Amino acid sequence: MSPRNLLNSIFGKKEKVVTRIAASPTGNLHVGTARSALFNYLFARKNKGKFIIRIEDTDESRSEREYEKNILDGLNWLGLESDEVVKQSDLVERHTECIEKLLLEDKAYESLEDGNKVIRLRNNGGEVVFNDLVRGEIKFDVGELGDFIIARSRTSPLYHLAVVVDDADMDVTHVIRGEDHISNTPRQILIQQALGFKRPKYAHIPLILAPDRSKLSKRTGSTSIDEFRKNGYLAGAFLNYLALLGWNPGTDKELFTMDELIREFDLNGIQKGGAIFDEEKLKWFNREHISNLSEEDKLSYFSKSLSGFDKETAIKMIPVVEERFSTTLEVRNAIREDEFSYFSERPAVDETKVSWKKDSFKDTLMHLENVMELLEKVPESDFTEENIKEAIWSYASREGTGSVLWPMRYALTGKEKSPSPFSVAAVLGKEETLSRLRLQ
Repeated sequence: MSPRNLLNSIFGKKEKVVTRIAASPTGNLHVGTARSALFNYLFARKNKGKFIIRIEDTDESRSEREYEKNILDGLNWLGLESDEVVKQSDLVERHTECIEKLLLEDKAYESLEDGNKVIRLRNNGGEVVFNDLVRGEIKFDVGELGDFIIARSRTSPLYHLAVVVDDADMDVTHVIRGEDHISNTPRQILIQQALGFKRPKYAHIPLILAPDRSKLSKRTGSTSIDEFRKNGYLAGAFLNYLALLGWNPGTDKELFTMDELIREFDLNGIQKGGAIFDEEKLKWFNREHISNLSEEDKLSYFSKSLSGFDKETAIKMIPVVEERFSTTLEVRNAIREDEFSYFSERPAVDETKVSWKKDSFKDTLMHLENVMELLEKVPESDFTEENIKEAIWSYASREGTGSVLWPMRYALTGKEKSPSPFSVAAVLGKEETLSRLRLQ
């Protein structure tokens, strides 16, 4: 316990909330770690506390600098700004000090195994009980653990000892982590007791599962935050969805800003059952967050995907792609498949396909001529999707929407499937629209 918190406990002051995300740089930041980081961040900010990012890099054989950077970049992209970033490898001297203390007090001992001296904690057995803030009281018979290894040598701590020492030295008050760590808790409590450290409060959150309820993995879909970022998900949308994986605000509200999440977040709202990761639902969140962007931010979001079009066309295309797609990856794929080629070049039109079902080509030409006449009355400056639809709709409803709108769509795009002819015409502009409707 730090001197400050010791004084607070003596004089009865409220202890400052401190949380941490302990990330191992043995791979890219994944959904599970990001969700744990988010819950720790929200709880700390809600309680005006401190949020620490701890890079647990003491496993030199598996830790990579590139993964460390990926983790920090990913958390930064999500907006989870920390109050402190700590590398566990910088704390080994302190870990060694605690190992020596345990050996000196005969609470641990050296054991020769396979030619190497390891350090084992003396375990007197009995029962460890702790109150989990999500799951209630949890009991373990620690006698089954035996004298477990806490270090490979006096200067090489293993995970459990390093975590306990770091949490104590950093005054961590709440350990919020995945339920797969529940079985680690009794070992860590025994080490805390041996070192005379105060026990933090524990909250074990549900695992994130694939739609088939198996553990989320690369086999069942994307898991890396970097993948979602590159696929064009907005950080705010992804964060919003993550927050609702295993937590419920107690209302039907689904769309949140970061400030709203901080205000609403409560550990009592964390569920016990596994949280299903559904990318289709994530796409819905992304579309909702896109729709809330300003026009300027929408242009910024879609600009790279629409870089093959001139700026004026790209700006006009935004309502079209916003309506049809959930991410910029989907936009890029559509462009790669020439779905929007008609916006940059006039399509070839097959006259055998321009008519609706059994309509004659003569009737089709008549409808196109009437549509052109109606559109001529719409000023160029007001040539918007809404105004185009308003100009044509009464006529189309009277003559048959298929007979009028199918040839209009096909003449403008050369495709049997496309956005509405009204939105296509708005992007093309009045002059190009009329030119294409003449089929010349």
